[in-house]
Amino acid sequence: MKRILAFAEIFIIILIAIAPVFASFPYRINIFLSWEGAYRLSEGQLPYRDFGMPVGYMYWVVPAAFFKLFGPYLVSLIKAQAFLNLLAGLAFRSIFRSLEVPAAIRFFAVLLFSLSYTFLNYWPWYNHTVIVYELISLAFLFNYLFRPHPKGYISLLLAGVFVFLSFFTKQDGGGLTLLLCLTLLLYNCWLEKKWYPVLLFLSGVIVTGLIMIIPFTKYGFSYWFNVGQAPHSSRISVTDILREFLAASHWLKFYFFVIGLLVFRLAKTTKAFFREKQLMLFFLLTAGILMEAAIFQVTSYVPVDNNIFFHAFSIAFILYALLRLQALAFDSWKIVLFSTAGILLWWSQGYWKYVERFVVRPARADFSKKNHYGYEYADVVNRNTYMIGLDTSDIPLHQWRIPASPSFKNILVPSPTADGIERLLASPLFKKTSNLKVLNMSELTPLAKDLPFALEKGNQYPLWFHKGVGMFDKETDFFVKRIENNYYDLVLFEYIPYLNNFYPFEVREALQQYYQRMDVFPAPRKPSSNAWVEVYVKKR
Repeated sequence: MKRILAFAEIFIIILIAIAPVFASFPYRINIFLSWEGAYRLSEGQLPYRDFGMPVGYMYWVVPAAFFKLFGPYLVSLIKAQAFLNLLAGLAFRSIFRSLEVPAAIRFFAVLLFSLSYTFLNYWPWYNHTVIVYELISLAFLFNYLFRPHPKGYISLLLAGVFVFLSFFTKQDGGGLTLLLCLTLLLYNCWLEKKWYPVLLFLSGVIVTGLIMIIPFTKYGFSYWFNVGQAPHSSRISVTDILREFLAASHWLKFYFFVIGLLVFRLAKTTKAFFREKQLMLFFLLTAGILMEAAIFQVTSYVPVDNNIFFHAFSIAFILYALLRLQALAFDSWKIVLFSTAGILLWWSQGYWKYVERFVVRPARADFSKKNHYGYEYADVVNRNTYMIGLDTSDIPLHQWRIPASPSFKNILVPSPTADGIERLLASPLFKKTSNLKVLNMSELTPLAKDLPFALEKGNQYPLWFHKGVGMFDKETDFFVKRIENNYYDLVLFEYIPYLNNFYPFEVREALQQYYQRMDVFPAPRKPSSNAWVEVYVKKR
């Protein structure tokens, strides 16, 4: 059984990681940032010298490498994410192998992790990549904690290295990773009465940090890197964390409750509970992951449920505790298969929408009818059609297509968006000269590869234009003045009225005053609609 389950773990990790590579996907909101950062790095640009950003650059390193291997296409980002998902799954498995968790429980944890977390993340995003580096650092740390010395010291140093890589991907997740690793290491040092491993671990963190930061200090690193100093603002709010935890977070509170009960029972039945290394490290890991998830959901709130990795850790500990208490036994294929079916049923929402395409083919209602206000309605009334959509800008996914643009290969966008992209590609403006000055404040950043213009760069130039996040008042004034002076030949501005300064409204106001709008088409946002890409040129 152990050998078969071990093979099944690897198979599931690989299958779910690489499956997205062979599919076509609709354009993902915010993926423009992943593309441009990776593209700039792959072109030899240096962060903080050629562009500024309020985080570290580690998020873009893997996508940039895949741009070098497969070209700067959006689909290359999906390939990069498949690689990251593979690393995440193997690191997660390694943690439980080091803890010597029984094979069946480890298999359930891997299956749950793959369905609940990996399966949802087929596009790269820094709130996911930071967790990938965290899992790798934990894998190295647990390898040290349960490996004979002195060979384990290499793993301890590497744990410190990846802690900093996590921090240099996203500060909140990386900081929480550091605290969790230190907690686990300090417990082990207390147990073994040896404290020098803490210094070795911290040296891995600090030396890595110095190597990766010092070369960039002369390029304005201290201005850009967000540690809560002006012009940045801290996202850590104790009030927000408590509000989110107490007003919602039902699964987190459920796991705290159940695990708390089990720990009380284990402490009563297990002699020297706090000195039992394997059990205590497993508990501290699980409790730390739950606390991290409670904070992470507030400090990194996009996308929703990006902290969902806590399920697999929690279920693994619960099953392990029940096994230790002799309340459950996974010693037969019947219970293993039943538990596997239960996990597949529990997380069916992740894969059902794909199965449904081939298994269930419901009759389509006719939406061709319109009421006297002009809103379309269906000829059949049921749970799928009882509400009339009042958003006339929404474009159903079956009306999305792949534009005739190399960078958008295998990527679907709304048909009107594809039409707008193709009008841009055929614009006479780009046939006159290849030295156009272009400002692209839109989600269509891959056009930098398809259109003949060079990306601007400089340590004053932000990688992305979200005011208060990726750029601030100084940068907003910088672009407004350039527009007032007719510096740009072409400007793409994405107007999203329901998002607060996602692209600064002051820039659009300046464009409306000093430039002429020559085209407008829907932005590739789903489910968010009511957003448009506006094309501006100099007034004649």
